[in-house]
Amino acid sequence: MNKIRVGVLFGSRSVEHEVSIVTAMEVFAAMDREKYDVVPIYIDKEGKWNTGKDLDKLESFMNLRLVTKETLQECMLPAVVGQKSVVPAVSGGLSKEIDIVFPALHGTYGEDGTIQGLLEMVGMPYVGCGVGAAAVGMDKVLQKAVFEKEGIPVVKYEWFMDVEWNKSKEEIIRRLENKLGYPMCVKPANLGSSIGINIAKDRAELEWAIEVAKEFDRKLLIEEGLVGIDEINCSVMGVDELEASVCEQPVKANKVLTYEEKYLLGGKTKGMAGLARLLPAPIPDKLRDSIQNYAKMAFRAIGASGLSRIDFLVDIKKEKVYINEINTLPGGMSFYIWEKSGYTYSQVVDKLIDLGFERFNKYARLQRSFDTKLLKTNSGGAKFQK
Repeated sequence: MNKIRVGVLFGSRSVEHEVSIVTAMEVFAAMDREKYDVVPIYIDKEGKWNTGKDLDKLESFMNLRLVTKETLQECMLPAVVGQKSVVPAVSGGLSKEIDIVFPALHGTYGEDGTIQGLLEMVGMPYVGCGVGAAAVGMDKVLQKAVFEKEGIPVVKYEWFMDVEWNKSKEEIIRRLENKLGYPMCVKPANLGSSIGINIAKDRAELEWAIEVAKEFDRKLLIEEGLVGIDEINCSVMGVDELEASVCEQPVKANKVLTYEEKYLLGGKTKGMAGLARLLPAPIPDKLRDSIQNYAKMAFRAIGASGLSRIDFLVDIKKEKVYINEINTLPGGMSFYIWEKSGYTYSQVVDKLIDLGFERFNKYARLQRSFDTKLLKTNSGGAKFQK
């Protein structure tokens, strides 16, 4: 049986570059080399694409920075639809055929629909969400608008652009205080891994938190800071037929899970799997069912595919549920959740690759061209109507 050639994309120009390396190492470790030929494709912080020997080994990265460049080959996607390969960026290199791409890119230029758009343009099958779902999944404000429309409960929130803050700071502060009150949770709208997120308990902290968030995004999200709330997460896999995982309850030292809690306390190669958690979450069956149902609704609402982790804010005693956000692949990789749902890490990778081909084939059957007489009827020099 011929092996499936999988190109794993990781790194890229993002503040979550190192997180992407950790995720890629998890994917490499979970891949059955009897089934797959793995082509590592590392995008450095300047945006150069590289493939080569040993990029699938953590030893090639010291403190999560690439340390060996001798065996690298600079590469790029071909500008030919249907040519499934990465081609050398300079003469003398060899093309490497690829059947499907597995994006392990976190944050900007990876999770936000940009790489998905590039892969769509060249007709390359890939794992995870399409362009629109990835873009909405990255933007916390757009998510909330979609979820509200679908009847999924969200906490009270406000959003604004940095230019509006610079022009009308006092007016915005008054609006936030009147609608949300303290504490508030301040977030960059387009970022993950808890980077730039802070809790503000008074006006001084609010101004400081907004100035921090502005360093990472122009669009800012301010949420009501609920007291006595726990975080409960659930993962969903599928394209049309959806499967929900068991629920997890992260154990956090702070009101917001920090970057350090997510990626460093458990060892820098473990990612989210190193975080302390209760799994399955010790919640009533009725509440669990409600969360799993909302998770599927959220997945469907943004048009997700592959795998996503949906995070909720839950008042367990009152059994009140608010959706916090959806984390599309790879931000919601959630190997550890699916392990408790009956899947091994390798089986999750197998499933995701199968779902990637399934999604590609479903869309490949759609009509993409429509011939008309428009150009012929205007060939005599007639001007188009504006």
